[in-house]
Amino acid sequence: MASPLLSEAKIFLTRQITEWVEQVASLGSDPKDDEQTRLNKTLIAGAAFLFIPTGMVWAWGYFILGLWTAAAVPMSASLILMIGLFYYIKTKKYATFRAFALSQTLLMPVALTIILGGFVNSGLVILWSALAPFAAMILENQRRAMGWFIAFLALIVGSGAVQNWIPIQQPLPEFFIRVSFVMNLGSAFIITFITAYYFIFQKDMYKARSEALLLNILPREIVEKLKDKPRRIAEHHPDVSVLFADIVGFTPLSATMEAGEVVDMLNEVFIAFDNIFRKYQLEKIKTIGDCYMAAAGVPAPRKDHAHALTLAAMEMIGYGKQHTFRGQRLNFRIGIASGPVVAGVIGKDKFIYDLWSDTVNLASRMESHGLPGKIQITREVYEQIKESIPCHKRGRVLIKGKGSVETFWVGENIKPQ
Repeated sequence: MASPLLSEAKIFLTRQITEWVEQVASLGSDPKDDEQTRLNKTLIAGAAFLFIPTGMVWAWGYFILGLWTAAAVPMSASLILMIGLFYYIKTKKYATFRAFALSQTLLMPVALTIILGGFVNSGLVILWSALAPFAAMILENQRRAMGWFIAFLALIVGSGAVQNWIPIQQPLPEFFIRVSFVMNLGSAFIITFITAYYFIFQKDMYKARSEALLLNILPREIVEKLKDKPRRIAEHHPDVSVLFADIVGFTPLSATMEAGEVVDMLNEVFIAFDNIFRKYQLEKIKTIGDCYMAAAGVPAPRKDHAHALTLAAMEMIGYGKQHTFRGQRLNFRIGIASGPVVAGVIGKDKFIYDLWSDTVNLASRMESHGLPGKIQITREVYEQIKESIPCHKRGRVLIKGKGSVETFWVGENIKPQ
């Protein structure tokens, strides 16, 4: 069990690191920056802050060995980078500072390679130049990153071509060369791994976000079909239940509200409905103004579609009786019909999963010809739920386009859990 002192130390360290990251993120940032630009600015500023002391330590190691000229390279790079960082903080010129930092990262190891006498005597320090194209892949677009990569290859090839003409001013100790080889080779593999890991992580993250967005629009079964093979999706379902619900008196109520209040009210209500339908594993189809459309039995068939949809409708009515918005109790009118439907995905740029059939039209009429706080259903629904849910006959209702239709009221409401 960790001691209280150790726990406090961890909390303090975490807080300090968080504050430092936030301070770095604010350097050169612009309130108009998007999330990716802000992240890129944080990365390049943070890398500059880390390299400045690292370069000085690097220079001190060469200085101890008596390699004053070599020591001057990382020392000068650190000082120049410090000046560039201050310039960036003052002017906010991110593109200029980015090009300057990448150029310095590319050229400094090449200068050290020449001063130390080639690849072997320098311990392959030129591999640090690979940071430039790797960083460019993250901080710039692909075309510019390719330019940095070509520049890196040109420097590697050029340095290899002049190996025989590079004089060794002072041979480094064998132990130092071995350590340099291990550090430089190791860093190259670490950089490659971290960069690849970053891009794979980004790819998976964007894939997950895209799939989550699709699942907010289309049913999971439809998303899987589109991922497997993009094609036209149109399916006939012989036995489905469809629900329509709307807020009674929404138009006069919304006229007394600000635009933001109207959106807040609809958002609150529809989120509650979404939770109810998720509980019963039903399918929300769409919202049209204050109207909420949902179904059971699509896209995956289920035998209890009418029963499950009616239970959800009863919870919706119960929600209205228990919740208020701006002191006013909301009332809902709900209609349900059962029968065959055609389901499919329409649209090219903006997808929508929708249902079409006489059943859909009848469910809409059940809602519009219903009463506040009531669930009106057709005989087809009644026949499927009468043994488990209390219902009573309303009688025949004249429906436009259908004539006289026998309808029923659903009984007691269910309190949402």
